[in-house]
Amino acid sequence: MTAPWPSSRVQRLRCDARWRYRKASRQARSSLRLRIGVNLGEVIVGADGDLFGDGINIAVRLEGIADPGGILISEKVYGEVEGKLAVGFEDCGEQQLKNISRPVRTYAIRAAAYSAPTEGLGPALPLPDKPSIAVLPFENMSGDPEQDYFADGMVEEIITALSRFKWLFVIARNSSFTFKGKAVDIKEVGRRLGVRYVLEGSVRQASGKVRITGQLIDAVTGTHIWADRFERDLTDVFALQDEVTVAVVSAIEPKMLQTEIAMATRRRPENLTAYDCYLRAMQQSYPLTREGLAEAIRLAHRAFELDPRFSLVAALAGLCHMNNVTLGYTIDPQLDRQEAVRFLRLALSVDDGDPETLARAAFISAFMVGDCESEIEMADKAVALNPNSFQAWFCRGWVYRIAGLPEEAVRSFERAIRMSPVDPLLYRSFTGMGYAYIELRRFEDAIVAGKKGLRQNPSFSATHRCLASAFAHLGRDAEAREAAARLLEVDPGFTISAWIARGGQSNSKLTIEGLRKAGLPE
Repeated sequence: MTAPWPSSRVQRLRCDARWRYRKASRQARSSLRLRIGVNLGEVIVGADGDLFGDGINIAVRLEGIADPGGILISEKVYGEVEGKLAVGFEDCGEQQLKNISRPVRTYAIRAAAYSAPTEGLGPALPLPDKPSIAVLPFENMSGDPEQDYFADGMVEEIITALSRFKWLFVIARNSSFTFKGKAVDIKEVGRRLGVRYVLEGSVRQASGKVRITGQLIDAVTGTHIWADRFERDLTDVFALQDEVTVAVVSAIEPKMLQTEIAMATRRRPENLTAYDCYLRAMQQSYPLTREGLAEAIRLAHRAFELDPRFSLVAALAGLCHMNNVTLGYTIDPQLDRQEAVRFLRLALSVDDGDPETLARAAFISAFMVGDCESEIEMADKAVALNPNSFQAWFCRGWVYRIAGLPEEAVRSFERAIRMSPVDPLLYRSFTGMGYAYIELRRFEDAIVAGKKGLRQNPSFSATHRCLASAFAHLGRDAEAREAAARLLEVDPGFTISAWIARGGQSNSKLTIEGLRKAGLPE
């Protein structure tokens, strides 16, 4: 009978790999080099308990040809454990083993595959149950640092196009961009982001032309799957992005239908200058500073003037006006509120079928309008249209939290975090999750989520509010007062009534109760 490969055996191989790493430094100072061979197959148990048969013989032969200090496994084992371990495998080809009639394909675990984890790095993420990919920032080869935004925009377009394929799992832009400007080990990128494939490349813009080079790599084995170069006139930049996307998708799934590829394209601005303004506005909006939002609004307004059919930039403008209100930056709350609503309606009138536009519109409406039924409908439609969108799941989380449905909010934030596991803006997801946990009376969980958000951004006032409320509910008064004091440092004019007036707090009864217990001004 053929031996099964239960989870306990996967764990055993994981232990072998960890043991190998921990012994590596000691072995480096010793003449002793141990080898491990692993196989899966039939065995015969002798009367004295000894094991016989081809299954054992192959394991012994693999041990004999493994590198000193290494682990060598058969193809049968590889087929069972691929994607289930936080290690990579190197294909060593077919080996003719002594006294074994047929060649055996073998795979080695190399040192780089189970190197010591980086400080602060969490456990390896399991691979999704469908093809998964991360697109790393493309290198700007133009020689002009000012053109970085163009290379970044090219990558963002490719990510967006890939995200439209529901059978793919695509890592969000912000997590991919944490690797910008760094020398990376592709296997480590795959481990950190929990993906099978990684796309990397470069962009060169010169003399009215754009050239993209790209290569697709299997992050588990390190194998190069596809590489190509594309060149077009600058006026055809969007067609160029589509070509790259189609080539990548075809490399992952050769049977992709042309109709599905066509669905990956979206409405693009007719004016490339409008697109430039949009990209710059996005960059300015990310830090959520008063000055950054002001500049983002200026650029977004300019982009929309240049191309009034650009729905995403209209939604971005509305989002920036909304943030001015909710963060207490505005000197005229009524004006910013009106502008937020105006731009969300403009965005929907231009394109109410774009998932990013829908997600942002639902988010804005939840804080500025308060029509829960409509906002939930938009948020649900956004994730249905693009289940790979971090933005869609993130916005859906806030919409459901504001609507008084915290369990669904938590689920949405969890999906957002998985879509972008090292996103520099994850603190907003953790904070939203913390508020949802408070309303579920899961105060300890709220503190855990809030502290995760705080480690990433200690100046985000919403996180301090979350922690002050959760600590107060648990009677941890000293910690509640400390969180309240930090809140007043980053938001000196904070009062509970002003915060409620900013919008989106009608279903935050327990959060507000906790803020009062923490001693914050009414």
